[in-house]
Amino acid sequence: MKLLVVTCLKECLGDISKIFKEANIDVFSTSEIIGQKQGKGTNLLEDWFASGDEKVESMMIFTFTPSANAKQGMELIKIYNETHDEKFPVRTFIMPVEKFL
Repeated sequence: MKLLVVTCLKECLGDISKIFKEANIDVFSTSEIIGQKQGKGTNLLEDWFASGDEKVESMMIFTFTPSANAKQGMELIKIYNETHDEKFPVRTFIMPVEKFL
């Protein structure tokens, strides 16, 4: 079992839903978030959101899913980012789930 987390612009939610369906991820949760960044940095985590004092309406999408589905979802998001010229690419990460009830 894995926790797949995705952040994207609000308008990309439909595309991510399609990607999840293609990766056999049928159940997921969404939360509206505001991405913010103050100043400029060279660290990837600092580049997660836009540069400057911009505030960006974004979504956080997460799901608990089998490892194969999480891996497929991440690969499809990689392809999505490569084929869409976006100033704000979709970000994703996978975390292991050690125990669950």
